[in-house]
Amino acid sequence: RLTQEIIISHSLIMNILKQLFIGVVAMIAVTPSSMAQLKSVDAFTNAPMSVFPLLDKNARLDMVDYFNSGSSTATQNSLQGRSRVTGLTDNDIKIAMTDASSYQLSILPDKSNGGCIALISTVATPAPDSRITFFSPSWQQYDTKSRFEAPSMTDWLTDAGRKTPDEVTNMVPFMLASYTYDPATSTLTLTNNLKQFLSEDIYSMVAPLLREQLVYKWNGSRMVKQK
Repeated sequence: RLTQEIIISHSLIMNILKQLFIGVVAMIAVTPSSMAQLKSVDAFTNAPMSVFPLLDKNARLDMVDYFNSGSSTATQNSLQGRSRVTGLTDNDIKIAMTDASSYQLSILPDKSNGGCIALISTVATPAPDSRITFFSPSWQQYDTKSRFEAPSMTDWLTDAGRKTPDEVTNMVPFMLASYTYDPATSTLTLTNNLKQFLSEDIYSMVAPLLREQLVYKWNGSRMVKQK
């Protein structure tokens, strides 16, 4: 009888150890190292409707299929307009949402979370103007300021502009800039688009006072402004 109890106890222990092993394997499967394998196409197609409200999941899948097949066919969005994928790699996807809006979704390496989704949205009127938002691999929105400090007008000033900042402020009520991320160099480029908005006379006066571009580099946790 004692031998039977020992055998039963051993069997119970082995079952417990087996369940623990299965649990550990399951935990490893969802650790940041695996999330680092997130692909841009998966992030795009699995994003919640709050991120891409004009496109349901089936519409997004169609857009990807059309792009991969080399077709120029566009997909109808909820505004009865046409949307299409215009570029796609493992780490980056570009979407023409409407005639006046576009998106760039990039997968950034993240030191603490195993991956970070950067989503650039651009509106084309009155001149292309962008904003960037950051999300976790499961689409939990991060505090943007912890990863990117949007430039002030002072950041755009050239050496000449710093000598007469009030003059620039009087002529330029706000900045219009488009954002583009390059996964190959981990750089975010902001392009000054005031030329498309200001009158030719005013722009000719303000152009020497403002920089044409600002460049930031992703360091694994935030965008750092380059000199």
